[in-house]
Amino acid sequence: MWTRQSQNLRVVTAGSAVSENSERIKTMKTRIITALIALCLFLPFLYFSDTLAFLVLIQLLAFVSTYEILRCIGLDKHKALAIPCYIVSILVPYFCRYSEKMYCGRMEIIFLIFFVLAFYMLSAGVFYRGKVDLSSIGTLLTMEMYVVFAVSSILLLRDMRFGQYVYLLVFISAWVTDTGAYFVGKSLGRHKLIPEVSPKKTIEGAVGGFVVGVIGLVIYGAVIGSISYATPQYLYLAIAGGVMSLVSMLGDLIASLLKRHFGIKDFGWILPGHGGVLDRFDSVFATAPFLFFLYYFIPDFALFI
Repeated sequence: MWTRQSQNLRVVTAGSAVSENSERIKTMKTRIITALIALCLFLPFLYFSDTLAFLVLIQLLAFVSTYEILRCIGLDKHKALAIPCYIVSILVPYFCRYSEKMYCGRMEIIFLIFFVLAFYMLSAGVFYRGKVDLSSIGTLLTMEMYVVFAVSSILLLRDMRFGQYVYLLVFISAWVTDTGAYFVGKSLGRHKLIPEVSPKKTIEGAVGGFVVGVIGLVIYGAVIGSISYATPQYLYLAIAGGVMSLVSMLGDLIASLLKRHFGIKDFGWILPGHGGVLDRFDSVFATAPFLFFLYYFIPDFALFI
């Protein structure tokens, strides 16, 4: 009897393993197909990054991200709160590119838009007291300003000197860091980083991601220096690589924390196998503002001259 039960158990276990492996392969195929299609659609916008087309792409990313935030919090059906957020997701990228037509600077315009949004949201909390939780409004406001400015920072980077090379760094840094952390963590990972937030991430993986991120940006600078008239500043590239790698990993952890808090697996569904825009670009959105801040606050900071 015991032998027969053991055999049945082994058959069930083997069947479950085969099923899980098949599902994993299917998911991987979906992710690869989605990535290839997205890349084919994305590359033309990068090529025309100095045109209106790129602005429209950034606005679309901000708009979809706003929807994912509203859906995550459970306020996507609340038009009085949703519509102003959608408007902000369109306006902020626009003024980041075309603020020179205004009497004040772009940062002043962005601050004004966010202040008006904050005042409106808090006022809505007064009139919708008892219908909408004030903490939900606060969470929405924080996430909306974070994501919209993060996406818009890509435009700010693109429109600076040698911006055609600089803005690509936010994508390269995030994805090189993620790749380095994955492979180092998979091969050498022993100590959990923050298991309560992301159980699979390890300290070894984080260190590997940091190192690979720094090296990746220095190599990118060398490649750009060899094919263009831009002169890479390797010290600044290494500094930026370190800062952006750390921020990239934190952006990933922040996204994981939010999903755990709201009890969701993915922010969205627009990218099959990957989830939503916030799932795929969480690290990119984190790195873009910090690279912009390095340029904005540090005198003479430049990755290429």
